[in-house]
Amino acid sequence: MLRRLLPFAVALVAVPTAFADGGSAPVAAEGVLAPGGKIRYAALTNGRSTTVNASHLNGVVIQWRDIRGRWQIPGVAFDGTAGGLSGDGRTLVLMRLQTAPIPTRSVFQVMRTSDLAPVQRVVLNGNFAYDALSPDGSRLYLIEHVSSSNLSRYIVRAYALDERRLLPGRIADRTQRGWVMAGYPVTRATSADGRWAYTLYARPGGYPFVHALDTARGVAHCIGIPWRGNQNPLWRLRLSLRDGGRTLSLHWSSGREYLAIAQGSWRISHPAAASRPRPGPAFPWWILGAAGAGALLLFALSRAGLARRPAIRSA
Repeated sequence: MLRRLLPFAVALVAVPTAFADGGSAPVAAEGVLAPGGKIRYAALTNGRSTTVNASHLNGVVIQWRDIRGRWQIPGVAFDGTAGGLSGDGRTLVLMRLQTAPIPTRSVFQVMRTSDLAPVQRVVLNGNFAYDALSPDGSRLYLIEHVSSSNLSRYIVRAYALDERRLLPGRIADRTQRGWVMAGYPVTRATSADGRWAYTLYARPGGYPFVHALDTARGVAHCIGIPWRGNQNPLWRLRLSLRDGGRTLSLHWSSGREYLAIAQGSWRISHPAAASRPRPGPAFPWWILGAAGAGALLLFALSRAGLARRPAIRSA
């Protein structure tokens, strides 16, 4: 029974981390799916350690490993979209849970998915968050928050895992050198091979935009979204790919398309009518309620002796 409850517990307990670095880090509330969508990876913190597990979608755990420290599956957008897995499914990256309002040190744990063995730890001075992985797991892309007074300001950096170093410079749209990177990630879509990561950003006081990151080449494109007025409805938009990945669709949660973006040319087409749903909450506050439920479930599981399992075991 505990094996079936574990992934659900992880989903709820991970929720409070949305506010761990001052509200700038999204949450992966349900863990992350492996390529093919049949295996889910999740992390459950318990005291000073974390249980990382791989499970079938029916909740049956395939394998797990306990590692020191408090870690989480990184989120990449505030709609709950998870990250941390390379496109080839061989590399998993965890992010250390932060307790400081504005972290001055960021730590990431790189793991091998075949046996959930830790293979590398990345320690950086500054406030960094996970953004993406290259398809082969050799490049880790990070969001560096560059302002302690405005957490919406950021730059994208690349860390070479094979060289164990933070690469100089930033990942930016070279065709728009004056573009200021600022905003909050609303939703994300990733290409089937894991190469392209598309993220919709809300940008209060400016235009929202889609950040298109080529994780294989380390090249980015920013596509401004035509939007006037209150940006609260943006939180109801989602991204998905169609036409074999050639078209990026920005649509409402109901499925109705707002606009489409052609991959490569980045041309926008099919803008929706001017009428939009009434403005809703500017942030998904349901997260706070889920946090309380997650804490209660974690307490129940820990009392049941879950933390006393062997360090690693395969089904």
